[in-house]
Amino acid sequence: MVKNMQKASKVRIDELDQAILAALQVDARLSNVELSRKVGLSESACLRRVKALEESGIVEKSVLLLNQGLLGYSGTVFVRVTLTEQRQETLQRFEQAIIAIEQVMECYLMSGDADYMLRVIFKDNEDYKKIHLKLTSLPGVQRVHSSFTLNTIIHKTEIPVPVI
Repeated sequence: MVKNMQKASKVRIDELDQAILAALQVDARLSNVELSRKVGLSESACLRRVKALEESGIVEKSVLLLNQGLLGYSGTVFVRVTLTEQRQETLQRFEQAIIAIEQVMECYLMSGDADYMLRVIFKDNEDYKKIHLKLTSLPGVQRVHSSFTLNTIIHKTEIPVPVI
């Protein structure tokens, strides 16, 4: 992550790059022809800029977003995990193990009263009960605190792109 931040600090983004990134965040499946028309560039210039943004690391990857609910995952829960200790070995063992739980969509090492914050999706109460048992059996876990979402107010996937 730090490596990407250092790399990104050397990248220059102008208004055209900003427009390209904004358009691709809304629809990464735009063809180069469509994208070039949207941002007012020739196709070759647009393609060069997109490739440069990819090579710089600003564009990490292109993905397709799926509808969680239509796939049967009706719930989202945020889980705070406290470990028995904060030794590097304990942290690494937990991080290696958490990757194997496919319903864990995000995992962050935190400051404050919990060591990790997870975003977990689940199908129903029985499904979350199974996930919870997995979480509590992970290496080094002392406590798991779950907060269930009642309603999603904002769910953004688009990052504001500054001119730098």
